[in-house]
Amino acid sequence: MSDRATSNPTTTLGDGCFDVLVVGGGIVGAGVARDAALRGLRTALVEQNDFASGTSSRSSRLLHGGIRYLAQGRVGLVFEANSEKGVVGHIAPHLCQPLPFLFPTRKKTDWQRWKLSVGVRLYDLLCGRRRMGRSSTLSVAGMLSRLPGLNDTRLTGGVRYFDALTNDSRLVIDTLRSAANAGATLANYTRLEEANPSDGEWECRLQTAGGETIACRARAVVNATGPWSDQLPQSSTSLRLTKGVHLVVDRSRLPVPEAVVMTEGDRILFAIPWGERVILGTTDTDYDGPIGAPTCDPEDVDYVLEVTNNAFPQAGLTTADVNSTWVGLRPLVAQKNGDPSDISRRHEVTTVHAGWWDVTGGKLTTYRLMAQEAVDAVASRLGASAMGCRTATTALLDESQLHGSGLLPPPVTEEAVQHFCRNEWARHLDDVMVRRSSWIHYEKDAGQVARQVAGWMASELGWSRQRLEDELASMTPPTSMIDFANHPHFLATSDPSEFCRERRQPQAAPSTLE
Repeated sequence: MSDRATSNPTTTLGDGCFDVLVVGGGIVGAGVARDAALRGLRTALVEQNDFASGTSSRSSRLLHGGIRYLAQGRVGLVFEANSEKGVVGHIAPHLCQPLPFLFPTRKKTDWQRWKLSVGVRLYDLLCGRRRMGRSSTLSVAGMLSRLPGLNDTRLTGGVRYFDALTNDSRLVIDTLRSAANAGATLANYTRLEEANPSDGEWECRLQTAGGETIACRARAVVNATGPWSDQLPQSSTSLRLTKGVHLVVDRSRLPVPEAVVMTEGDRILFAIPWGERVILGTTDTDYDGPIGAPTCDPEDVDYVLEVTNNAFPQAGLTTADVNSTWVGLRPLVAQKNGDPSDISRRHEVTTVHAGWWDVTGGKLTTYRLMAQEAVDAVASRLGASAMGCRTATTALLDESQLHGSGLLPPPVTEEAVQHFCRNEWARHLDDVMVRRSSWIHYEKDAGQVARQVAGWMASELGWSRQRLEDELASMTPPTSMIDFANHPHFLATSDPSEFCRERRQPQAAPSTLE
């Protein structure tokens, strides 16, 4: 690992003029920084909270082409997403694993077997040579043999197709590490306070979490702040936010061998196997609450559990089975009308002010393409178009640099925590527990693990006892609707109520949620 990632970025942010300043440290911002740095542009990225602290660590952890978009006639979007899914498999094979999906079909629904059979064949064609596996049509017996316990009411069989499982926050962190290796200056907990055009450049004022003010100049600025994109004064975008809720349950309670598509009317949810756990979700509803703190409300949990229990009646899942939840906001390009699930996942790269670009919309799977389009525009303005994009062919990291990065959380060890702190910009407890490792969502004894990790971080970063306790108190709990004082995850802690206290609130604007 290059020592660029471990150096203090504030010593270089105010040093001269950058070619491009990226605002936002989610997956799109990370992709822009990597692309720009690989093209030889002097690049800086700032994020007011932690990297991947927004939607980029709160997705369904899928790289998918969106098979349901075929029914909406969005063939171009499906082709684009499937192509990019293959690219991620090439540049980051440790974060892209083929995942078969079982899609049961039933009488008297919109999801007819013959239609889906045609659809998955077209899906395979659109995937081309980067297809993750061969799709097939299943009989009733074939579906039930693969999914014991599946509700067989009006069942007509189904189809089996392939997408891929990823680790969203690890994809962000590894992309940023790649950007740092290419020379980018990266700073989390540093926000853009002000940006003004001046003589063909942007005069920017940054502020760190410690209160330090930094003057920074850039020839171009890329706004990749997700749901906050339309709140920056220079932005020309208009967004429609939708909320996606996910639940995590033990796989022993829902022993699905492969991912399952669960339908509710014209909507679909997934049951996604994730090691010893299963991820359930996601919802897709309009959202107009606080952008920095979307919540998993009881009705959200009830809805996901109801759909799951309808698909698998024998499971009988209740809120007591929910180990963890997370909620993400989708920053969709605004369309005034229509069901949230039908809003296009298209992306836009727009500019109104010279040297300022907004990158909005899109999805996790197409992040690299979004970044490429943004950097193409920046390079054209800066007269650097001769430097072509290399992100589709250049690996994120060498195998020797992975340090356990993968689809599943690494073992809980002091060595892993030291690596996160020394090489991956971890400064707070939830940086490690949530975004570097996913231990908060995966470990059965998450409360005890958090205390152990806090102790290791205190030793590594020189925390006082008070700082350690403050970090534990501000830790984001793994759910927002369970009685923590009586929940088994926290019975091992000396004071379970510590994990119920409200975490430190993100600052008003701008932040990063891709």
